[in-house]
Amino acid sequence: MSREKLQDLTRTRKYAHQKLIEKGSGVYRAFLELEKVAFSDGALKKREKELIAIGISVRINCESCMQWHIEQAAAAGASYDEVLEAVEVGIEMGGGPATVSARLALQVMEEVYEK
Repeated sequence: MSREKLQDLTRTRKYAHQKLIEKGSGVYRAFLELEKVAFSDGALKKREKELIAIGISVRINCESCMQWHIEQAAAAGASYDEVLEAVEVGIEMGGGPATVSARLALQVMEEVYEK
């Protein structure tokens, strides 16, 4: 996947976020609150929760999710190797099809960790 594709995923995510906020979506506001609570520190720290989300994202093949949660994991202090292991757990849980999903995750990791 190209850098342009990753940038397009980001633009699309930001556009949809802004549009749903502008339209006053109560469901989306509730989702954002749920996300805030789900990813706040508790028994598990945000970093660990983001790593879990990466594995799930690989398993369900959600490109935008992989990008977002890899970026969030890095910002929360996760190392490249920790993110890689989360990707590997997603591969194990998803089998062969998840190896295809992991390709995008690896590209996002290169983009995030080269900075």
